[in-house]
Amino acid sequence: MPEIYTEEKFNKEIVTNYVDVIGQKLGGQVLSFSDEFFAPAANLIKSTPVVFDPTKFVHSGKWFDGWETRRHNTEEADWVIFKAGVSSARIIGCEVDTAHFTGNAAPFISVEGVRADDDSKVGPDSKWEDIISKVECHPCSKHYFVRPCGLTKENYTHFRLRMYPDGGIARFRIYGKVVPILPKDPKTVIDSASVKNGGVAVKVSDQCFSSADNLLLPGRGEHMGDGWETKRSRGAGHVDWAMIKLGAVTKVQEVLVDTAHFRGNFPQKVNVKGYKAPEGIEASPDSLPPFDSDKWEVIVKDSKTGPHEEFKFKAEKEGPYSHVMLTMIPDGGVKRLRVFGTVAN
Repeated sequence: MPEIYTEEKFNKEIVTNYVDVIGQKLGGQVLSFSDEFFAPAANLIKSTPVVFDPTKFVHSGKWFDGWETRRHNTEEADWVIFKAGVSSARIIGCEVDTAHFTGNAAPFISVEGVRADDDSKVGPDSKWEDIISKVECHPCSKHYFVRPCGLTKENYTHFRLRMYPDGGIARFRIYGKVVPILPKDPKTVIDSASVKNGGVAVKVSDQCFSSADNLLLPGRGEHMGDGWETKRSRGAGHVDWAMIKLGAVTKVQEVLVDTAHFRGNFPQKVNVKGYKAPEGIEASPDSLPPFDSDKWEVIVKDSKTGPHEEFKFKAEKEGPYSHVMLTMIPDGGVKRLRVFGTVAN
């Protein structure tokens, strides 16, 4: 049986160390489903908070911001099949949120995975492997399930959520370790901070308005809400910072800091520093030096930024580094961080 976590423990041990590999903002997709009569399955992977409107009804009945199927399913379970937004991932656990589903929530769920190169060959009859075994759910609740044996041995490309026998789920997250496809040519330059290459924001000073994980997403986003933004500081000498575990130990050539959509709240200055942990990218966040330690080497010195613009900086030191730290002086918002370089031998 999966281990059931509290929200605090799940956020500390899982969310900060792993990636939601099916999230819509990462490029995850719903490929197929058994039924979505009352509310579409695509709502499951939305990044926005669940919305409830008690006055809103549609042709099928009550409107829900989630996935809801018909009553009286004659099969064992309803299901949704997802494609990961990354090349593949080993999975540690999941979050199932039944917010606002009272008398119609899913009673039980399970999660399975499969590795496939062709989406068209993935369906209910695929050779699904168990990730989270069948476990009970409750109405209007967030559930956090973690595999007792740790990460899956296999890295999966597709996933299936089953709910027994039918009902509704508002949001669904699958957390795991991205298994990137790194270049064979040692001269190939990649963005090793990208979540698609295994980058993860592992420590952050503040994320009052939006998460530092957004720094590593593909694209430039749609609005200010899908970047990293901190609260306003008032004290002298304040800085905000985010520590990023790179997808591979990297010799850094160039760094890009993007302030897209941050027009009145961009940081006055930024700097970027690097650190090579003795354990490389496997180092635990707690083992990293404090943000003000001289063990962090300067890659980009204090540099002015501006509104809604991409800023490119040549690396003053190439490393190699397993982690980088972006510092905002004194605070504000940044949309994306790119760390371009080659994989260190």
